[in-house]
Amino acid sequence: MSRTQMTTAAICLAAVVALAFVPMIVDAYHLALAISLLQFTVLATAWGMFSGPTRYVSLATTAFFGVGAYTVAVLGEQLPWSLVLLIAAAIGAVMAVIVGLSTLRLSGVHFVIFTFGLAELVRQIVVWYEVNKTRVLGRYVFVDITQNDIYWQLLALAVIVFGTGWLIARSRFGFALRIIGEDEAVARHCGINVTIAKVALFTITATFMTLVGAIMAPRFTYIEPSIAFNATISFEVVIMALLGGAHRLWGPALGAIPLTLLFDFLSARFPSTSTLIMGVVFLLIVYALPSGVVGLWERLKTWRPTASKMRGAQA
Repeated sequence: MSRTQMTTAAICLAAVVALAFVPMIVDAYHLALAISLLQFTVLATAWGMFSGPTRYVSLATTAFFGVGAYTVAVLGEQLPWSLVLLIAAAIGAVMAVIVGLSTLRLSGVHFVIFTFGLAELVRQIVVWYEVNKTRVLGRYVFVDITQNDIYWQLLALAVIVFGTGWLIARSRFGFALRIIGEDEAVARHCGINVTIAKVALFTITATFMTLVGAIMAPRFTYIEPSIAFNATISFEVVIMALLGGAHRLWGPALGAIPLTLLFDFLSARFPSTSTLIMGVVFLLIVYALPSGVVGLWERLKTWRPTASKMRGAQA
């Protein structure tokens, strides 16, 4: 490991340790805001891990988030918390494999439409089951999990997500995914099993999204399908990842932090028009920053030396 890498690792470790003390020094409002920041950081980073290298735009975030939340609502009072999280992760992974094998042969707008419809499909299935089988549409979540616990669990999950993304990016698997993103036909000619690679990555990222929903469930106290499967979450995650730059591991976090603060402000000050403003923000990001903040920064770094050379040549 080089000196630069050791320094970066030390800075990251110090940052994680410092963030771990946040619940002890902030009030309830700022702790809730910190939980939201971690929630969307993990969701956007997981989204970027799949959509960045493969260039598939997924709107299925809400589907997996809701499955995780409902797993806690159903099993939270019956089983130990760690086992509930394990079951939620397993359910999310199985669902991701089924969905991936069924849909990842699609591309472009067809995949976007299917993943958008997936959340609504799962929501309708949950509504049908609750109304016809349990006779209760919503569920209360009574588990011995505090706001501090939610924060620490999300922080640990964020570390795992970034660590997983770092390992994938530096592996042969990550190299294969980048080839797939550039040209799937070329990837197949290179001997890469495109379907298995895409399904594997989709499953990994979907599992993280499911765990976020499970960890966040105790915060809601009461869960019903319209809460757990809120389509807004999928769109917010996409906007955040695109703003930061989905082609870099740490890019989505750069979009998640400012936009979480912005959406929190808008929902509190302009509750009736916050969705409209969010749509305008999305359009601005797509047209003004197609490669995100990370892409803009990389272009600026390559542009400055060129500009300096031109001035030197003219002199």
